[in-house]
Amino acid sequence: MQLIKNLSKDDYAYFNFEDPRIFGFDVNDFPKLEKVLGNKSYYFFDEIQNVDKWELFIRKLHDNGKIICLTGSNASLLSKELGTRLTGRNLQYELFPFSYQEFCDLKNKERSVVSFDDYLDTGGFPLYIKTGNQEYLHQLFRDILFRDIIVRYGIRNSKIMEGIALFLISNVAKEYSLTNIKNTFGVGSTNSISDYVSWLEDSYLIFTLPRFSWSLKSVAVNPKKIYTIDSGFAQANSLSFSSDKGRLFENAVFIHLRKRKDELFYFKEKGECDFVIKRKNKVIEVVQACYDLNDDNFHQEISGLKEAMDFFNLKKGTLVTRNQTDEWKENGRQINIVSAEEWF
Repeated sequence: MQLIKNLSKDDYAYFNFEDPRIFGFDVNDFPKLEKVLGNKSYYFFDEIQNVDKWELFIRKLHDNGKIICLTGSNASLLSKELGTRLTGRNLQYELFPFSYQEFCDLKNKERSVVSFDDYLDTGGFPLYIKTGNQEYLHQLFRDILFRDIIVRYGIRNSKIMEGIALFLISNVAKEYSLTNIKNTFGVGSTNSISDYVSWLEDSYLIFTLPRFSWSLKSVAVNPKKIYTIDSGFAQANSLSFSSDKGRLFENAVFIHLRKRKDELFYFKEKGECDFVIKRKNKVIEVVQACYDLNDDNFHQEISGLKEAMDFFNLKKGTLVTRNQTDEWKENGRQINIVSAEEWF
């Protein structure tokens, strides 16, 4: 809609394929639609994945020099499928829930510790920010799980799939094991669990973070950590975050880094560093997330970050906290301790 605002009415056509009036629309109806919409320079199609073989029509429009904007929340509009259906003809944009700054803009709030805590509790889904109705986040979880995974892949035991999804969402910022999930839910093989996790990741419900290694084989077999799309979404669909702000905070830091399109890993040797950022085969940054930096955890957080800096031969590191700002220097190395409102 923002893109459309910049165009004249005679220059574009918009159509939503979730409109109930076109129930039963199939690929043979596209010529009628084209006739009704008329000859335009720009076409905007919402939820086009609801029509099987939609790419045939889109390729025809594109061959005629038209510019088309497609949106969809369904897994069938994933990048790997778009690449197959529209090879060399598409540019892809990921849209995430609102960032902290967008959250502040929407609620007309200043950046502060108070507004950041509110963001961490609420998350970034615009409708939930506006209404505060948690049932929306419950329904969003169920819709994505059933429409994009259970129905799409013909999963017979929907309860087990739902249980695995909730289990993973409840364990953000923790390592997970396919074998452990298999045993917990009594699923026949780890291959099935691996598929389930992959489908959950494809649907953007969860993200997995591999442990860093220079060996691709080690990256594949080492335990991964789990994150989810949004902190408010995680709290609404889990019972495990009532007092654990630290993991929600780490999840928010992950999502902020994930938007940058760099390769992400976590580092674990003697100590642990939450995030390793790799760009063009070179590690460029290491980031530690700590909600509340205090005397009890200071040494652990700093030493994990130092170890990662030494391992990757980096002179600087970043430690993101809820509300602390400081600088730590030793032997030519520097760790910037930054507050969430500044870093985000």
